[in-house]
Amino acid sequence: MELTSRARGDELLTDGELTAIRRRLRLVARRHDVASVIACAFDHRTRMLPLVYVTTHMAPGGVRAIGSAMVDSGFHKTRIVLQQWNRNFRPSRMRLDGRMPDIFMVSSIQIYSAECRALIRDACRIDPARRPLIIVGGAKAIYQPWDLFSTDHRDPWGADVAVRGEEYVLLNMLEVVLSARAAGESVRSAFRRARDNGMLDEVPGLVYPRGRINGVAEELIDTGPQRLVRDLDELPDPVLGYRLLEPPSRKPTLAPRALPPERVRRHSPLGTLVITYGCKGSCPFCPIPAYSQRQLRYKSGPRLAEEMVRLHRQYGIRKFFGCDDNFFNDRSRAVEIAEALARTQIDGAALHRKIRWGTEVTVHDTFRMREHFPLLRRAGVRGLWLGVEDMTATLINKGQTVRKTTDVFNLLRRNGIIPFPMMIHHDSQPLYTRGSDYGLLNQVHLLRASGALAMQVFMLTPTIGSKSYDEVFDAGLVYRRAGGRGVEQRMFDGNYVIQSGCKEPWRKQFNLMAAYLYFYNPLRLLKAVVRPKSSVFLADPVFQILGMCGFPQTLRRTLGWALRLGFGRIERRTRAPASLVPMRSAAGTAAHQSVRASARARKGSVREPTPIMVG
Repeated sequence: MELTSRARGDELLTDGELTAIRRRLRLVARRHDVASVIACAFDHRTRMLPLVYVTTHMAPGGVRAIGSAMVDSGFHKTRIVLQQWNRNFRPSRMRLDGRMPDIFMVSSIQIYSAECRALIRDACRIDPARRPLIIVGGAKAIYQPWDLFSTDHRDPWGADVAVRGEEYVLLNMLEVVLSARAAGESVRSAFRRARDNGMLDEVPGLVYPRGRINGVAEELIDTGPQRLVRDLDELPDPVLGYRLLEPPSRKPTLAPRALPPERVRRHSPLGTLVITYGCKGSCPFCPIPAYSQRQLRYKSGPRLAEEMVRLHRQYGIRKFFGCDDNFFNDRSRAVEIAEALARTQIDGAALHRKIRWGTEVTVHDTFRMREHFPLLRRAGVRGLWLGVEDMTATLINKGQTVRKTTDVFNLLRRNGIIPFPMMIHHDSQPLYTRGSDYGLLNQVHLLRASGALAMQVFMLTPTIGSKSYDEVFDAGLVYRRAGGRGVEQRMFDGNYVIQSGCKEPWRKQFNLMAAYLYFYNPLRLLKAVVRPKSSVFLADPVFQILGMCGFPQTLRRTLGWALRLGFGRIERRTRAPASLVPMRSAAGTAAHQSVRASARARKGSVREPTPIMVG
């Protein structure tokens, strides 16, 4: 189900509050020698198209944002560990500045849940007298916080608290905890005392356990939806986060020092930047509007230009990806940002001579921006990831048509901007149609002919936090297992057919493979060398090579599943995963996300197996 919003008019923080709390914490930090480690969970089994390269060559923005907030608040003893680079890292073996950190944080999305839970489990093996405060965040904690607390009395593990929000929620909690911390007391002990005294109940955006029965939480307390920062210029400087990255290593321990600035670009040549948040759309399979509480938030053009310039000068990063939900939500704002970047110079040269960047948009909004394509080019935009989904608007209608989509792609190409389509395959769409543009390969062909150098195509899967999430489970469209193999959370990435009403779902799995093979192959590579689809030097051949390198990974990981769908028995789920531990608000009433779970629990005391939570 969707996340609840705060009352109308109460969704946003007071302007300046995020800046003010960091200023207050700097004074507090002087009295507390706090060391923290932030881990980004990553499951290497998810490395396949379309993100084979990006996942290991772009330091994720979420953990860097938290690291920047910590440093800007005075907590300089902070390290960021990426499992993309440090797959053998073990929290029980970590030492920072010669000691066990006071705080251990884990950030995860749903498909990395297995590694997230493994990190928490390992941290819980640390002697309780020395154990750090374990905090979990990211999309997994936002939408399914209950899955991060054990319900097995034989294996009692779990985070101390889940942060279901952005930087301000974490800083607000730390301010409360440190205000209660006594001299010589551990941060974890201070947290537990603040929790038990009700001091955290007024911090929106937290979920924490209360009461213990044989080591397992008796109930989970949900303090309600977070308040959002309105002005994104208040966010901490992203330059700070890059200073905290752990060097790539095969060791389970931490290095004595963070990655030197001169080596950052080598390991993370792609940078991410927050530009806007929110989307005006209302797709039933998308959780973004509800998470943003229907708010559209922006960073100013001058602030964005300043960040790009500083990151380029300090770390040499030249390519950026904007973490937007839809950059063209507000045309006037997008133009304002583009104009500011077009005016910016770096060492006497125009910004677009030094920096290239891209972001996500919709076809309809891009079509409305078409007269500004030359401006976007001067602002450094070299690629746009367009949510095409289905060109015929059969799956979802966001104002796209076949003609409009191909026109937009051709216009972008003529203006030196590479269009990257993002597509969704669905039950009613065949692989190929004769005489129409409805088939998957028909659309892939049109997009390639119109200038697409790379593409991603996913199967529609249940998305936590979306309107349709519970509905597809209730309708029996989601698989429990196929051919004896259970559906794991890592398979909710769109590359696996795990939701379908098709009688022959194996065909859909092979359709995904066929689409990628049709787009990336040696013949297209040869054509890309002779007659490239882009004026950007070698861009077309490079993307073909990356796609061809990634296809074997995709084939290796999904072929077995396709065969199970074809020859094995398919079992379906009839209800969505829900918390087995009662979730209550700080006032004692049932938390919004637990209402449905409580109703199910009354139907019987037998726990239904949930392979979705394997790992």
